[in-house]
Amino acid sequence: MRISWDIFCSVVDNFGDIGVTWRLARQLVAEQDMAVCLWVDDLHALCHICPEADANLAEQSLSGVTVKAWPAHWTGTEAADVVIEAFACQLPASYIDAMAERKRPSLWLNLEYLSAEDWVEGCHGLPSLQARGLHKFFFFPGFTAQTGGLLREADLLSRRLAFQGSAQARRQFLARLDIATPPEGRLMSLFGYENSALHSWLDCLVGDTEATLLLIPAGRLDADLERWLQRPDWSVGTPIQRGQLTLQKIPFLSQPDYDQLLWSCDFNLVRGEDSFIRAQWSGKPLLWHIYPQQEQAHLIKLEAFLDHYCADLSPAAQRAVRGQWLAWNRGEAMAARWLALQTVWPELAAHAENWCQKLAKHENMSQALVQFYRNWL
Repeated sequence: MRISWDIFCSVVDNFGDIGVTWRLARQLVAEQDMAVCLWVDDLHALCHICPEADANLAEQSLSGVTVKAWPAHWTGTEAADVVIEAFACQLPASYIDAMAERKRPSLWLNLEYLSAEDWVEGCHGLPSLQARGLHKFFFFPGFTAQTGGLLREADLLSRRLAFQGSAQARRQFLARLDIATPPEGRLMSLFGYENSALHSWLDCLVGDTEATLLLIPAGRLDADLERWLQRPDWSVGTPIQRGQLTLQKIPFLSQPDYDQLLWSCDFNLVRGEDSFIRAQWSGKPLLWHIYPQQEQAHLIKLEAFLDHYCADLSPAAQRAVRGQWLAWNRGEAMAARWLALQTVWPELAAHAENWCQKLAKHENMSQALVQFYRNWL
């Protein structure tokens, strides 16, 4: 009999929670042969990254995953063998009772947010005693073998390398988005939060020595970009040129299409957690806009990641990467930071692929979760 999994996802205000849980659910089904139900309290968010989803259905099957609307008023259901409380969302009290009442109580896992901080290794897998004799275990994704790893489909890197090795595949993908591949210059993607450093960076690209085509999925940056362009009517599909920079707004993409966008570009600016991880699997240089937190706590997490990411870089490249990432996340002027990055670009391009291959040596997160369950039995 297949092991049953219930994954609970409460969508906050972005696509990171649903992005991670939807990828995880699919991988558990496709690669680990698990029976998975994904409970989501905002199906409209799922529809953005999975166009086949229907926000009006209380229950549907997508890619072998049972997707259910998480109702505001819980009516009760049988608990699964493994229950994942994604990102500290609160399980219904009656569902927790059902977990305890099983002949073998459910394995209760709190899937934590991604962090590269040192303390994560020591906390990964620790139990916390809950009501009715249940234990909740804290499962931390991460960048080392002492954590739960990162989500990565078994064939992801081979598919990515095949795509990047085919100029025709890249042209066909971009053509589907009504993008004319630039004959020369760089192709970049931008997916971020509102950022006071944005206009400074765009000004750099306008006066740069190399032409850039910047692709921006529609979303939270629309208002900032329209102010900079002085075009409140800027629509999807309309390219606008300013000096050496051409900007084109593209539709919000499904997860498979977003992967191919990352693979197609020379440089990817990403945000949050899901797109941040996928950018690392692209093997291309990146710039991360971490989710802002109170009292600048996010900058501690940013520095912790940079300690890992920059460890194998030359001193000059380390300074360039740290300087740019911190300026971007602090909303500071970008001109000097962007120029410094250009001087070490060949090293950064090689490092991005090496970093990807280094991460791929670790167990992927779906495998680690299944092994955790088997060890727990």
